[in-house]
Amino acid sequence: MSIGLKSATRAVVLMNLGSPDSTSVGDVRKYLNEFLMDERVIDYPFLPRLLLVKGIITPFRASKSAHAYESIWTEEGSPLIVLTKELMLALDRELDIPVTIAMRYGTPSPKEAFDEITQNYPSVKEVILLPLYPHYAMSSYETAVEYAKTIHAKENYGFKLEVIKPFYNNELYIHALKESIKPYLADGYDHILFSYHGIPERHIIKGDVTHNHCLQSADCCTTPSPAHRQCYRHQCFMTTKLVTKELDIPEARHSVSFQSRLGRSEWLKPYTAQMLQDLPSRGVKKLVVVCPAFISDCLETLEEIAVEGRDIFLKAGGESFTMVPCLNVHPLWVKTISKWMDEINEGHKKMLLQPYV
Repeated sequence: MSIGLKSATRAVVLMNLGSPDSTSVGDVRKYLNEFLMDERVIDYPFLPRLLLVKGIITPFRASKSAHAYESIWTEEGSPLIVLTKELMLALDRELDIPVTIAMRYGTPSPKEAFDEITQNYPSVKEVILLPLYPHYAMSSYETAVEYAKTIHAKENYGFKLEVIKPFYNNELYIHALKESIKPYLADGYDHILFSYHGIPERHIIKGDVTHNHCLQSADCCTTPSPAHRQCYRHQCFMTTKLVTKELDIPEARHSVSFQSRLGRSEWLKPYTAQMLQDLPSRGVKKLVVVCPAFISDCLETLEEIAVEGRDIFLKAGGESFTMVPCLNVHPLWVKTISKWMDEINEGHKKMLLQPYV
């Protein structure tokens, strides 16, 4: 539990993806069912989604996923949960308002977080929800925000809920990300791969508010459009562009790829696994991998990239593989969130908060 002022009128909730309660197959199966039955993750009608998730995916994936979680689990529990709690505690030391955490799937839920605030800090009139997703995607940022809003409305809490916008191009975030990467380049490198979580191409098309821009041309992500407000692909490219500019990395020495593909439909390309396989044949022997879609290290970074990805690259002829840790509790990331709260306190809300509907 966070320690804040009993008289505080504002509180912060850090919202992350979530994790199984343990590495047991039963707990992993429960988590996968909740995660994959989300209509914003697998956006099929309910019955086909039910048959796919509970009849095909989960029965075959639960045991394998449990083994993968077991390989990264710590004495304190899930790395994602542990790191999110550590970020909460670091912010507790920086801020004079209550800070707590919530997960989209699993525990603690948004209801548990909101109840904690209501019970421990009854003077709070405004809660700032910070989804720990820099980029907008219906299967990450959107589902977290909409779920939190639904709980807030259903339970009729006495505080107003405000939400931090996707911060993929925020100057303070870019600076923190750049500084977190810089030490891992000191020993030299041939190439930097920015590996983002993948999503189906149909999610990009569904999120296109113009209905005629995204994935309609080769340069859609660099051609200005209102669609970019909700375009995950554009926002990933923009984060990469801003960070590589700050680090003075030439275009020829960095690439973007997308990981964690599920199913047979077309997902965003190029695929990370294929890039890791191909890069050594292109002369890349010393590789640095960054995963900016994730704020906290988790299964997708610690196992999929640091273990599986490393193995693919080295077996293909690579010689040196370095994964940059996520921002986690990097001091500059903690300072960034603290400065955002200062800006909100000073009335600069439009730059940081999305309109509440």
